[in-house]
Amino acid sequence: MNSILLIVLALCSCVMPQSPASVQEPATTPATANPATTPVPRTEEGILARQDEVLKRAKEAPLCKVVFLGDSITQGWEGTGRAAWNATFAPLGALNLGVSGDRTEHVLWRLRQAPLERLEPKCVVLLIGTNNLGHGASTGLQTLEGVQHVVATIHAQVPSATILVHEIFPRGETFNPMRGEIAQINQVLRSQARGKEAPYRTLAIGDQWVGADGTIASEIMPDFLHLSATGYEQWAADLAPAIEAALR
Repeated sequence: MNSILLIVLALCSCVMPQSPASVQEPATTPATANPATTPVPRTEEGILARQDEVLKRAKEAPLCKVVFLGDSITQGWEGTGRAAWNATFAPLGALNLGVSGDRTEHVLWRLRQAPLERLEPKCVVLLIGTNNLGHGASTGLQTLEGVQHVVATIHAQVPSATILVHEIFPRGETFNPMRGEIAQINQVLRSQARGKEAPYRTLAIGDQWVGADGTIASEIMPDFLHLSATGYEQWAADLAPAIEAALR
């Protein structure tokens, strides 16, 4: 009799439900933030002075019709591209807010610190994204979303301005994987700019610097990333009509 009772008790214990406290919830993985859309300031000692200067310009400059945003290629209008800038864009009172090494997240941070509303630009010229890829900070898709966030922020701040978004310039002397990512990003930017309600226009200026064999001439990009004076002259010649049309 005792053995039968022990067997029954053992069977009952096997089918008894667990108490709620003993039930474990399924593990959840928090969503990973896109670094290209998360505003952050620059912290490198060598760039702080430029960052402060650009913020000061955005906060204190008089009203201007044209604003340039971007990385070292845009900042380069004050260096290698100075002659082309002085001849083409300085007469328009254009303001250069480019910072060398910038990625989309840095532009987003600066736009928070110094919104463009105060300047009341009629045209905003944007070239950004190459450093997201070149520094390995973002994937192609993340970089695309970063550029889109920058465009959306500009549009929210100055909805009546024409936004001229440069397709990311090709880089590297010959075919390379990064060029493929750049091409895919540019395809989407171009596609989204086709609609009448699109808040921006795209400019495929960099395509002209790729030769028939896929190479980029060192006369245009000495390091196959940054432009020579000749490159800036060609860029200015192609960009000027788009700005003039926006101002009209």
